[in-house]
Amino acid sequence: MASKMSARSSNNDHLLQWLGLALVVVLADQLTKLAVVHTLEYARPRWITSFFNLLLVYNQGAAFSFLAAAGGWQRWLLTALAIVAVVVIGYLLKRHGNQGIFCTALALILGGAVGNLIDRVAYGHVIDFIDMHLGALHWPVFNLADSAITIGAVLLVIDELRRVRRN
Repeated sequence: MASKMSARSSNNDHLLQWLGLALVVVLADQLTKLAVVHTLEYARPRWITSFFNLLLVYNQGAAFSFLAAAGGWQRWLLTALAIVAVVVIGYLLKRHGNQGIFCTALALILGGAVGNLIDRVAYGHVIDFIDMHLGALHWPVFNLADSAITIGAVLLVIDELRRVRRN
């Protein structure tokens, strides 16, 4: 009985740790978006370096503006998908809380998903502002939530490659 209680407590401690990381991502994402919305004019780039601008844009679609011109229904589909992702990731974090790289990846993805979900629910679009470019070649504008999701996805691949190599 005592070992079940300590295992449950340990799982909850790990879960809180990963949820804390996700919360840091959400807060950083939302605070930067708030700052950008209050300091930049829409679609007017602010030059920072030869390869980086701040550019306030609104994305009604998903990554790379996929479905951006779909007419409005995509807001609710993408909202529902984000909610499902949050639930699944929460379950995985609780179940596998002691797997460092895996849970770090999931916590980053969770924080990014929640950050963009907040935008989608509150505004009907996601606020993007990081504009990376090389000459005339531009990467699609993104935000900190997107960065966290991307880093999390890379960590998932690394974790899986390590797992395969071990086996």
